[in-house]
Amino acid sequence: MRLRKKHWATPELKENEYIYFDPVDKKGKWHETFGNENPIYLELGAGRGSFSLKKAEENPNINYLPLEIETNVFVYAGRLYKEKGLKNILGIRGAAEKLFEFFEEDEVDRIYINFCNPWPKPRQHKRRLSHPRLLNLYKVILKNGGEIELKTDDRPFFEDTVDYFKEEGFEILNIDYDLGLKEGDTITEYESKWRSMEVPICYIRVKLNK
Repeated sequence: MRLRKKHWATPELKENEYIYFDPVDKKGKWHETFGNENPIYLELGAGRGSFSLKKAEENPNINYLPLEIETNVFVYAGRLYKEKGLKNILGIRGAAEKLFEFFEEDEVDRIYINFCNPWPKPRQHKRRLSHPRLLNLYKVILKNGGEIELKTDDRPFFEDTVDYFKEEGFEILNIDYDLGLKEGDTITEYESKWRSMEVPICYIRVKLNK
């Protein structure tokens, strides 16, 4: 479903000091931007931004960079980040395809992909955030030993994703086709929704060995 255009969203985000638009000038300089040498965790397809915000609150010694292309939803993330005023979270408005323009080699420690669009039609598969086309980008910006965590409610997409990771040489650390929920787990709005409908959540965590 196409979102109705919010003409005020882009101007509002551009005035928000917690949001960077296509930050090519930050490539290789994120530690300098955060003012520390803490690990950098990148979330792709952050939506309204609550997942990384909760993580940032729980882990002050980790820097979080949620990325989202759609300003209509990301504007609400920007409001949250500004309201909380945390020093370890900054948002990126941009496309995953441009990650190498935003990050230097080995600059990212972990990548989160939560409930992304499964793009089910074969002609759409290259648009998936887990497709090898993008996995090869992640390989560049991830450190040796860096990890990717992915969750989805879409089983066919997940099975394809498992194959993608194997094909690209990632080490599978954990895989679960019906992930349980433990007290204290950080979950997205989508995960909460699917769990309330008793939809199984698929999860995979992989490691990059360069």
